[in-house]
Amino acid sequence: MLDRPATGRSMDAETFAAFKDQIRRFVRERLVPAEPEVMELGQLPDWVLAEMREMGLFGLTVPTEYGGLGLSLTEYIETITEIAWAAPAFRAVLSINTGMICTALRNAGTDEQKREWLPKLAAGAIGAFGLTEPDSGSDSAGLRTRAAKDGDHYVLNGTKRYITNGPIADMVLVMARTSAENLPKNAHVSAFLVPTDTPGLTRAKPDKKMGQVGALTGDIVLEDVRVPASALLGGEEGRGFKTAMMALDTGRFSVGSSAIGYSRRILESALRYATERKAFGETIANFQLIQAMLADSKVELYAAESMLADALRRAEDGLPFSTEASCVKLFATEACGRIADRAVQIYGGAGYMAEYEVERFYRDVRVYRIYEGTTQIQQLVIAKNMLREFAAQG
Repeated sequence: MLDRPATGRSMDAETFAAFKDQIRRFVRERLVPAEPEVMELGQLPDWVLAEMREMGLFGLTVPTEYGGLGLSLTEYIETITEIAWAAPAFRAVLSINTGMICTALRNAGTDEQKREWLPKLAAGAIGAFGLTEPDSGSDSAGLRTRAAKDGDHYVLNGTKRYITNGPIADMVLVMARTSAENLPKNAHVSAFLVPTDTPGLTRAKPDKKMGQVGALTGDIVLEDVRVPASALLGGEEGRGFKTAMMALDTGRFSVGSSAIGYSRRILESALRYATERKAFGETIANFQLIQAMLADSKVELYAAESMLADALRRAEDGLPFSTEASCVKLFATEACGRIADRAVQIYGGAGYMAEYEVERFYRDVRVYRIYEGTTQIQQLVIAKNMLREFAAQG
């Protein structure tokens, strides 16, 4: 049986408030000023990664007995929201470790797998989550990567696409078929913990994307990659899809909170510009139609924040939260897109120019509505859960 995600509080309120304040200062004093360097390099500078490791950010959710900070779900999401004020590349490099990989290991890993991998992740090893393929994403029936049993090993073959951290990952959690047939409850899918230096595994060069410069994605190709049976997550075939979905619930909280954190930054940028830019002899913040766009943005941001807080309370209370996680992800990311669009409109012609930050914000946020399950996938998840709950009520 899968464990619930870490809930409650790992720190008292005063200690966590001080920790969050430290994160806020780090983001504004170190990460935001580093954004131009990230844009120029196309990746995070080594000194940024070193400072993030030193602060323990790669181990936010790793239990303390394995060298991590052991944050609860709520503490983790609040921390991610603070980090998401900065360019998405900073959160992206952390989130796979702290969200999906750590969740999968906690929920389904053997004691041996936890002892092997959790300390490495806490120390800053970079993880990747290998689910999406050229012909399948959310559709597990279309999964083509195969894991064939060969004595006390498995041999993996296939290609994973658009994998966050793919070009720089130290390890990848690979979803692969252990059965050629599509079995009930997706029992044909298993998960494997694979170091990226394993012979036959190739990390492709980074994709060129619309936005989110520095948040590296790329293909991971598996050609006769031979791993010991101990690499099978949980030591049991057929649990990969269920593990992935549990991890994605946490991932959806993370993406929703990232959209909220970035929305706060975007709205502040729009407010600052509106109070500084003058037209017809006065600041444009005095124009009612500008005020309407600012007000609509605040309403949507507040609604997203409230949804996230409510969904986290459900998780803390041990209640099912898959539907709510999808609701948060859907609403917060769609709202973020609208807030960014209004910000460009408030900037006017300047908003279309690369010299102003809002143009980058607009491109950065578009993918929030796609990854961790598109808006349309969230609609399907929500509707199916609603229908299942309605049927159960008789």
